[in-house]
Amino acid sequence: MGRQNWKAGNMLYPLPAVMVSCQRPGEKPNIITLAWTGTVCSSPAMVSISVKPERYSYDIIRETGGFVINLTTEKLARATDWCGVRSGRDFDKFKEMHLTPGKSVHISAPLIVESPVNLECRTTQILELGSHHMFVAEVLGVDVDDCYLDENGKFRLNQAGPLVYSHGEYYGLGRRLGSFGYTVKKK
Repeated sequence: MGRQNWKAGNMLYPLPAVMVSCQRPGEKPNIITLAWTGTVCSSPAMVSISVKPERYSYDIIRETGGFVINLTTEKLARATDWCGVRSGRDFDKFKEMHLTPGKSVHISAPLIVESPVNLECRTTQILELGSHHMFVAEVLGVDVDDCYLDENGKFRLNQAGPLVYSHGEYYGLGRRLGSFGYTVKKK
């Protein structure tokens, strides 16, 4: 079996498929689907999202500074895809996909109630990198659906059926192979 060397490209997969909600004061809320998102720092808790400047949500997030990263599930796959291929200029995405805008605690943008985890974020820096601009943001609060808490209060996200994006396709997560540090734990 051989190897091939391809031109430079983004082949870091899979990635979480997320729906990012945002809203200007006095206007309808919007949702943009993104896979270019990630953890930046744990203390303070920081994340990033990368958005093309021509996307409808770009100006909303740039102007307000606030957004919510809503994790998606297999049940939300259709809404996740639809919100990524339709523009908020033309559609009320919450209404069209029968999603519920919920009240965020720390920012004015709504969260998506049907999402198991919502990260309320405030932009701290915008890096204009090329095709996408990266919004680096502090996580101000995390909202979780308590139906995924076990009897000990541990959050069981995997029970929600998380959705990931890999090279143009959506997938559910497979079976668990181990936990952090399992290779060095004493039996």
